[in-house]
Amino acid sequence: MQKNWYIIYTKEGNEKKVASILTKKKIENLLMLTSKSVRYFRKIKLNYEPLFPSYVFVKTEESNLSKIKAFDSVISFVYWKGKPAVVREDEINAIKDFMNDYSDIKLEKTFINPNGTITMERPQFYALEGNLLTIKSKTVKVNLPSIGFTLIASLSSENRLSTETSFKNEKLLLQ
Repeated sequence: MQKNWYIIYTKEGNEKKVASILTKKKIENLLMLTSKSVRYFRKIKLNYEPLFPSYVFVKTEESNLSKIKAFDSVISFVYWKGKPAVVREDEINAIKDFMNDYSDIKLEKTFINPNGTITMERPQFYALEGNLLTIKSKTVKVNLPSIGFTLIASLSSENRLSTETSFKNEKLLLQ
């Protein structure tokens, strides 16, 4: 049987617990955490919160879904048209790449379009198939049509796109 990525809907605040249970059972899973700065009196502390609240991604065969649903803190799977929603592998990879490249990521709910064919252009000047990356002055967006979300990140000064670079004291234009 083929393994696919599915979305587990968990009790609020139990995403880390569900991911831990899945890891102990040797089931491939993905929980994206984002850091948020929180000020406590005079100190600033980093809190790690799930990027997708109440969601954990799991890669398994469809026959194992009923076993996973029985785990503590798992409410259900996310369904699309009466079947567990399948997340495409390229979207999972796009999420991982986006998390590695950017910080201070926010989520925006969008319309679910699982049959959309979109291309993704990366600021590092190469393209990937599957997701749309929109780059505007100081923000970057990646559309994830099969799960109905858009990832949004602010470009920091080191991540800003540069159209010029120098090589041996000669200016080159990047296209």
